Amino acid sequence: MTGPGTSDIVLISDARIRGIDVRECGEPLVELRGALRIDDRRSDAQGHYARTREGVRDRLIQADRSLPKGISLLIIEAYRPPSLQVSIFEEYRLELEQATPGLSRAEAEVLASRYVSPLEVAPHICGAAIDLTLVDADGNELDLGCPEAATPEQSDGACYTDAPNISSRAREHRAMLGEALGAAGMVNYPTEWWHWSYGDRYWAYVSRQSHSLYGPWRG
Repeated sequence: MTGPGTSDIVLISDARIRGIDVRECGEPLVELRGALRIDDRRSDAQGHYARTREGVRDRLIQADRSLPKGISLLIIEAYRPPSLQVSIFEEYRLELEQATPGLSRAEAEVLASRYVSPLEVAPHICGAAIDLTLVDADGNELDLGCPEAATPEQSDGACYTDAPNISSRAREHRAMLGEALGAAGMVNYPTEWWHWSYGDRYWAYVSRQSHSLYGPWRG
């Protein structure tokens, strides 16, 4: 299973993404708590999950303020340490290999990149990416077609941003999310409706920039 319209999607593992130059701008990693609504489902003792680069935070605040009254962004996960990134990628790669006999490691790595980035190009380890959703004034998550972080297999491809197999209401909510974040200068990874970034290699590719602004966070 590859999901709807994947032939038109440039995956983050693609050589075109890997080939983009990284020019670290030195922007700090900053706290999101106190500025935006934060969920704790993937919290960690160090508080990594609630931190991004300053430019990402500013764009999230801009997007949040542009949403209709009573609707807010809900931040689920931001910065991710490299060790955690590797663990998530390897776990999913092995899951794919076990589910598909004959699948080579290289093929499994490409398929895995639909859902989680290889370490070499991962935007979460740069503080450049955010996983999020929308909530109403009471904190109830809006219908966006499938749970945040559902794999292509679990969601029957509904995790893809332009998936056809979601309700019209979910499609409206995805459009609302995309309009707010896109206007703030962020880009979506089209295999995951919840994943948005700024300043990383994928952002540079989509935005036609010559280089990324952020490399792996070294703080």
